[in-house]
Amino acid sequence: MDMSVRTDRENRITKAEIRRKALARRSSMSEEERKGASLRMTDRILGHQWFYRSGKLLLFVGFGTEIDTTELITEALRMGKMVFLPRVEGAQMQFFRIFSMQDLQAGYRGIPEPDGTTEMYRYEEDACRDTFMIMPGVAFDAYRNRLGYGKGFYDRYLGERPRLAEHTIAIGFQCQMFDEIPTDEFDCRPYQVLLF
Repeated sequence: MDMSVRTDRENRITKAEIRRKALARRSSMSEEERKGASLRMTDRILGHQWFYRSGKLLLFVGFGTEIDTTELITEALRMGKMVFLPRVEGAQMQFFRIFSMQDLQAGYRGIPEPDGTTEMYRYEEDACRDTFMIMPGVAFDAYRNRLGYGKGFYDRYLGERPRLAEHTIAIGFQCQMFDEIPTDEFDCRPYQVLLF
């Protein structure tokens, strides 16, 4: 058997197991724990220097048992920030501007997303210092490795926009931390990981 093929299979199995455990941990959190962590996250991000310095924010809508980003999105809009949220189109993800939470509709896997008719975020390498991305994840480790849901949307997006990766923070709950997450060649690490 080819060694690289075996290693890839082992990594997929390991990632799948970590993903399963992380989702189970997240699901077992109480509503009170989830709300408290989401409030702490909102306060921390609103006080982060990248938030204040950025005119454009690439955020996500917390869905299901994910950390709740509604208050963060609402406050960013109230402050006049340009807020872009992800929309999945086939195998690709793009970010479209929203002006209120009412601009969202059920999309990929039922996740609220823009309808794709507004301004799309345009990556410009020299101007991306004005952009700050916050991303979700299923599991994280102390080396800033991030495990997503397995479709690679954020890895592909950041892989094509390397300078943007310098202003990224992945957020989640403390229960999503693992000792070590196996990585593959195309995995992109967020610049910071903040767990609450």
